[in-house]
This record gives sequence, structure tokens and C-alpha cells, in this order.
Amino acid sequence: MLKAQRVAYILEQLQVLYPKPPIPLDHKDPYTLLVAVLLSAQCTDQRVNTVTPALFKLADNPFAMAKQSVADIKAIIRPCGLSPQKSKAIQKLSEMLVEFHNGIVPADMDELEKLPGVGHKTAGVVMAQAFNIPAFPVDTHIHRLAQRWGLTNGRSVVQTEKDLKRLFPQERWNSLHLQFIYYGREYCSARGCDGTVCPLCRSCYPNRRKAKKTLKA
Repeated sequence: MLKAQRVAYILEQLQVLYPKPPIPLDHKDPYTLLVAVLLSAQCTDQRVNTVTPALFKLADNPFAMAKQSVADIKAIIRPCGLSPQKSKAIQKLSEMLVEFHNGIVPADMDELEKLPGVGHKTAGVVMAQAFNIPAFPVDTHIHRLAQRWGLTNGRSVVQTEKDLKRLFPQERWNSLHLQFIYYGREYCSARGCDGTVCPLCRSCYPNRRKAKKTLKA
């Protein structure tokens, strides 16, 4: 397949498999989504969803969370890993939301990235899933799939994001981000496929015989 053919085929197949991909992190508003996405760094969504009910019972808005101690937040989120850094970030970003944004999560990439613990990917997820503003957040899984499907050279997640945005229509970015993730989990995981096993890899590269080596993010 030529690249344009692969892009069209991937679009079609992912839409068939996941026509309405749900947001995997449980939340009720932009703030709880922001916190959940922050917690998901190096942690599964499933684990985050088991931890956030207790955290949001403690505080489910910036005003209440800013008043909590880092120690109390850390005690709850410890199962998510990196709890010392994440607990400080949650408490501080809550303070900053209250001080600079009247307790409202800004629908702005630059402002989101100024918050502690909020990198470009996290900000992109919030923009897409909380505000429905087109974004294509690239994590390690999407970075891997894009390489296996010949959509990027894999030099960096930054380059992969640029390549995917260039190849796919903007109105599909938000759903594609989730469709990539769900497909990777179900069919093309790091251990489950090496670029020669899953249906999309085989269809995009039917003559590929050796494992596709991918660069890490």
C-alpha cells in the first residue's frame, strides 16, 4: 500500500471497530479529567479509575483540593505510582487554577502546560476530551503504532504528532486518538504484535516478514 492508501484504510477500519470510542478515564468535568489524566502517567487507566473515587470524595474541585495537604493526597493516589510528584502537582495546580483562573480549567494549550505535572500530551487530552477542541495527543502506544503502520519515522513523539495531524483530517483527530489506543490495547500491544501479527499491520504491510523495530518515545 502507498501511504495515502494506508491512511484511508486505517481511517476506515478504526471507524468500523470503534465507531464511538468512550473516554477511558472516569470524570465528571474538565477538572476531574485533568487530575485523572495526570494520574495516568505510567499507570493504567483501570488503576486510575479505582483510585479517583476516593480522591474526588476528598476533593473534586480546585478550591477544595488546594486546601488539602500533599500528604493526604499522596496517601490516596499511591497505587498510581509516582505519588510524591503527582500529589504535589495536583495540590499546586489546584492552587494555580484558583489563583489565576477563578477555579476554572482553561481551554487553552499554553495555559494548561503552565500547570505543574501537565505536559503537552496531558494538555492535548484535556483539550480533546474535555472541550472537544481538535488535538492529537501522542503517547508511547500511539507512537509505536504510527511507526508500525508507516505513518512516521519515529524520531520523537513531537514529530509523530505533526505527521499524524498532517495525514489525518482534523475532524477525526479526537476520535482517532482514542481509536488508536483501543486498537493498540486489543490487537497491537507491545508484546502482542511486532508489526507482523495484527490485522492492520498485516494489511498495511502484507509482505513484511521481519519484526518492525520501533523507536521509543
